[in-house]
Amino acid sequence: MEYTQLGRTGLKVSRLVLGTMNFGPQTDEADSHAIMDAALGAGINFFDTANVYGWGENKGRTEEIIGNWFAKGGERRDKVVLATKVYGNMAADGDAWPNHDKLSAVNIRRAVDASLKRLRTDHIDLYQFHHIDRRTPFEEIWQAIDVLVQQGKILYAGSSNFPGYKIAQANEVAARRGSYGLVSEQCLYNLAERRAEMEVVPAAQEYGLGVIPWSPLHGGLLGGVIKKEVEGGRRASGRAADSLANTALRAQVQAYEDLLEKHGVEPGEAALAWLLTRPGVTGPIVGPRTAEQLDSAVRAVELELSEELLAGLDEIFPGPGPSPEAFAW
Repeated sequence: MEYTQLGRTGLKVSRLVLGTMNFGPQTDEADSHAIMDAALGAGINFFDTANVYGWGENKGRTEEIIGNWFAKGGERRDKVVLATKVYGNMAADGDAWPNHDKLSAVNIRRAVDASLKRLRTDHIDLYQFHHIDRRTPFEEIWQAIDVLVQQGKILYAGSSNFPGYKIAQANEVAARRGSYGLVSEQCLYNLAERRAEMEVVPAAQEYGLGVIPWSPLHGGLLGGVIKKEVEGGRRASGRAADSLANTALRAQVQAYEDLLEKHGVEPGEAALAWLLTRPGVTGPIVGPRTAEQLDSAVRAVELELSEELLAGLDEIFPGPGPSPEAFAW
């Protein structure tokens, strides 16, 4: 496994991030624990979750599964850089009280204590804002975060799904307060969805944030979905199915799969390896449901894409170009 610094921090993290969103809803606790053990065995030390994972009536269940895994001992907690998120309403569905969501100081304090209890740990390494809060000023947010840092409950703060201007605003306010500010941004970014390159990635680089792409296979679209349909009758679902309904995009995906077959590279591994070549990217989030899917993701770290292949990928999935030239000139 390769490691890199998380943004401008001194924290060393693996070039792959273990996403845990499937733990609970799709992967039971025993299999989830096996996947985490395998990830640690492969050198992955960066685990990502969120307080709402588990969803519906089971919000918080994913954090509980991770906490139970930590409780097994074996230095599991010490070896992991643990990231979770705050924003979503954690009250039972249909019982959503005011102040049980978003980024008020009240909710941040409540949410971090609840996550610590579920995770069965005394601190969170990276506490991420799951979405922007249009009503809470960053002065209030940073005041709450600074208290948690002083208490030792969290070490760093990050963002998720922030536009570029909010990254700038957050860190300018932090600088005025003498706060450390955001150190990472978790965003939708992959070969088929490159709009982050327009503003989000440049803002992250300018302010020293590590970029953590989520959905690196675009919901399975970049994982050989057409080949799987033809060979195994396995139809696409979710984001991949919606995307393939677009005739032009389906043609792009077919060209992508044909190119990778020519070079003898697996599509899913190529999509991850491509992200690892992108400026500012710390590492993509992989959310394996099985140990086999984890093995495939780990192979991507060792995969070197030739200049010819990289050029071919750019031709099939061109990026938006630099900002502001891409839209202004």
